Amino acid sequence: MARFLALVVLGFLTAPARADDADSLRRLLDGPVLTPRTTLLETQEFLEGRVPRLPEPTTAAAWEKEADRLRAEVLAKIVFRGEAAAWKDRKAAVVVGEPVACDGYSIRMVRYEVVPGFWASGVLYVPTGLAAGARVPVMLALNGHDRAGTAARYKQLLCINLVRRGMIAFNAEWVGMGQLAAPGNQHGAMNQLDLCGTSGLSVFHLSMTRGLDLLLAHPNADAKRVSVSGLSGGGWQTIFVSALDPRVTLANPVAGYSSFHTRARHFKDLGDSEQTPTDLATVADYTHLTAMMAPRATLLTYNSKDNCCFESGYALPPLVRAAEPFFKLRGAAAALRTHVNDDPGDHNFEKDNREALYRMIGDHFFAGNKDYPRGELPTAGVRPPAALAVELPPDNLTLNGLARRLAADLPRGAGRPKGDRAALTAWQTERRDLLATLIRFPDLKRGVGGVDKLDERGPYRAEFRTMKAGAWTVPMVAAEKGGPKRAAVVLCDKGRAAAAPQVDALVRDGYRAVATDLFGLGECKPPSHDWLWGLMLATVGERPLGVMAAQLDAVVRSQAAVSPDRRGVKLVAVGPRACTVALVTAALNPTAVAALELHDPPASFREVIEQNLPVSAAPERFTFGLLERFDAVDIAALVAPRPVVLRAASDRARAEFGTLAGWYAALGAEFVPGK
Repeated sequence: MARFLALVVLGFLTAPARADDADSLRRLLDGPVLTPRTTLLETQEFLEGRVPRLPEPTTAAAWEKEADRLRAEVLAKIVFRGEAAAWKDRKAAVVVGEPVACDGYSIRMVRYEVVPGFWASGVLYVPTGLAAGARVPVMLALNGHDRAGTAARYKQLLCINLVRRGMIAFNAEWVGMGQLAAPGNQHGAMNQLDLCGTSGLSVFHLSMTRGLDLLLAHPNADAKRVSVSGLSGGGWQTIFVSALDPRVTLANPVAGYSSFHTRARHFKDLGDSEQTPTDLATVADYTHLTAMMAPRATLLTYNSKDNCCFESGYALPPLVRAAEPFFKLRGAAAALRTHVNDDPGDHNFEKDNREALYRMIGDHFFAGNKDYPRGELPTAGVRPPAALAVELPPDNLTLNGLARRLAADLPRGAGRPKGDRAALTAWQTERRDLLATLIRFPDLKRGVGGVDKLDERGPYRAEFRTMKAGAWTVPMVAAEKGGPKRAAVVLCDKGRAAAAPQVDALVRDGYRAVATDLFGLGECKPPSHDWLWGLMLATVGERPLGVMAAQLDAVVRSQAAVSPDRRGVKLVAVGPRACTVALVTAALNPTAVAALELHDPPASFREVIEQNLPVSAAPERFTFGLLERFDAVDIAALVAPRPVVLRAASDRARAEFGTLAGWYAALGAEFVPGK
């Protein structure tokens, strides 16, 4: 009877090799192959070639049409993917508290439902004595990474100053801050929704547009005078919502963003998940978003000695150079302004920066009003956090809670067929194509360099080689003893030196074992901001999982071509990250991978959601839409008829992978549970 798959569920490794031999092997594997910063430099160059650039300005009408296209594409292709498409069309519930009288104005505590089950909060500032039918300017005040949230002093001062100028201001809370600072709202949890095929970015965007809805629903709001401003993450929110929502007529992002071209060279600008969302840079860079503000009033505020990010000296000029021609094209050159703060010059939205905003508002919203105050007004009225607290539902969802809800019915369409081998083969082919599409599996041109170095330690002989796989150089250390009869490739979460026990076992079993590192692992881990480079790959349209699997595929193919027995290679992975990449590689390469051995594999892709892991834990495990169509066991099914061996696996992993046994039995295939 044909043997389709040998799924071997075993315990831990056999007795370790002698300590001295193991130490010799570990030192061999730990020897450098790449020059320092190789992966970082190659990634920077790759990214810079993928970030889109603004078109040459032609006519005002042409740019208006292009800006509309960009706006529509970002919203449809980036923001409102998956379940988010339904969320945006749902009318949001709003609960407004009773007014609290202040000096010349009142405040109301507000909560509003951003998406079903996820409520945000804020404080609405309204001048007293507004006449019926009077129309006044409004401001959506956004905050960044300040744990005080709506209670942040600088933000309260801004709102008090605006309301005393006769404006209505909504001091909106931000996901992960203030009252929304629950563990499940860490910004890296946004990518848990991405894994489920729904844009996590949509929650951030809808929290802002719902705030604008709330402001413009006020009977005294002037729809022609709508402003947005915020510091840091609030600056990012400001440019993002203002560029994409034409209702905004004045924007003042403060130290909040830079071009992706800038970020590739200035690491502290790389930004969080929401600032580097999947696929954004396939449509637009932040230069585009800035130019899309034309002809609306835009004040770009940066700090000269910023100790966080987006220093004025390098972040601001590229944005101005890019956007100025488009403001001029629209006859609105004066609408684009800049302000650089030198005192204190650090990451701030203090008096000097606020006064620059007041002047901008005065010129555009209160033109001709000689009584409009251009400086900061008296600061009485700042309240402690408890005085601004909004009652939220006790069961209010978080980003993680939303992801759990989405994941409950996933994956879709992953059922395995029951039938003959022809039916199985056809199903596998279709599913392999889908998997390759989901991970954006690239066709990397490969070339193996010569032997860079030979070394011998104890009983081991090692060759140090490099391989060019597309834009990246992949290091390899091939260890053997005597005359090997077979070939194996080994990958480990903690780098190839940590895989010494597995390499030793293979060498002793007659294998030529090639230990390698891939993007984000071991020697290929960028020395600075490592996981953020994974987000950068995703925002230009790649997937870290796809890049890593393609790199591993290149290594596997090179070794299969020179395998002593010409029967393909055994692929051994250690750790959940390496096992995820190895599973995908083995599934997509049914010829070069002869067998798969997984040490500590993930039981399910749901684990990152169940454990509330941020994307920083392993960017490749948050691949957009992967869980929507595949779980780990579904990819393992594509490895058939080659053997899959589990070692040091959790009880849950053994149970999940063990479900393949019944499937093969139902197909009439022989199932080998182990020796």
